[in-house]
Amino acid sequence: MAHVHHFTYGAFNPIAAYLLAFLGSFLGLLCTGRARDAHSPGRRNRWLVIAAFAIGGGGIWLMHFSAMLGFDVPDSPVRYDLTLTLLSLVFSVLTVGVGLIVVGHGKRSTSRILTAGALTGSGVIAMHYTGMEGMRIAATIHYSPALVIASAAIALAASTVALWFAVSVRGWSRITGAAAVMAVAVCGMHYTGMAAMSIELDPAGTAPGGIRPLTMLVPITVITAATIVGVALSALQAMTEEEFTDGAGTPKRGVHAENPQPWSLKGTPMGAVRLSPAARAVVSGRAAAGTRPSPGPRPSPRPTPAAPVAPAATPPAPSGG
Repeated sequence: MAHVHHFTYGAFNPIAAYLLAFLGSFLGLLCTGRARDAHSPGRRNRWLVIAAFAIGGGGIWLMHFSAMLGFDVPDSPVRYDLTLTLLSLVFSVLTVGVGLIVVGHGKRSTSRILTAGALTGSGVIAMHYTGMEGMRIAATIHYSPALVIASAAIALAASTVALWFAVSVRGWSRITGAAAVMAVAVCGMHYTGMAAMSIELDPAGTAPGGIRPLTMLVPITVITAATIVGVALSALQAMTEEEFTDGAGTPKRGVHAENPQPWSLKGTPMGAVRLSPAARAVVSGRAAAGTRPSPGPRPSPRPTPAAPVAPAATPPAPSGG
């Protein structure tokens, strides 16, 4: 049996893998919380799809291949098949999305959570071992049945607990704690599955074909950035739409907003102007004032006759004498 290194770069890979699992779980739980508060099935499904990419793409698949970068076989080069690697991504996102949609609609029940957990857990198992099948080395890979069963049990339990968190947990502190628990479970499933593997070198020593592990740093970095940015932008857009529209998609109006009166030239006479209600009231008041009869011309005032002037008294004639 060949010697295998799972931590080629020391603690860097497990720490990076845990942080990716935590971040993806945290974003996914935030999105599922928004999905529970959505007023329409369309918006709920949109939040659940975003959560599927956050948990399945970021919290599980990116965590898996970040940890795989630390895997090395000193006696054989390690390569990866691109098709199977991408297929494992599809398994992860699709099955997590199916599980979230099952528990995200209808009344919450234990049977619904267990069914969705079984579906999602099976997808996580398929993701892990499909990714392992895509690994190319000049050796034959053997698996310990007991550890494979243990990794499958961890995947099923972790998926069920994650879906229960998705429909139950609220509040930043609880979501943070739930994401930390989910990240531990996902990492535990991965490293248990890796511990189940043993390698028997091929005597022929044929060089395997495929992508070098360090070459995968570029697509993993791009996919990580695209997933985080895409989830953030999609969540921001959905939050903006919910902020300015009601449950039916109709724009919200303020309490004192008037009914919309679209402006149009159709049917408007030439020279006519559409006025606001206040302006129409003013114009109507002026029109009503203009219909009053105008007063007639005022007669010019007559001059007041002057009082007659009394004649002056004639002085008496002097007497002779």
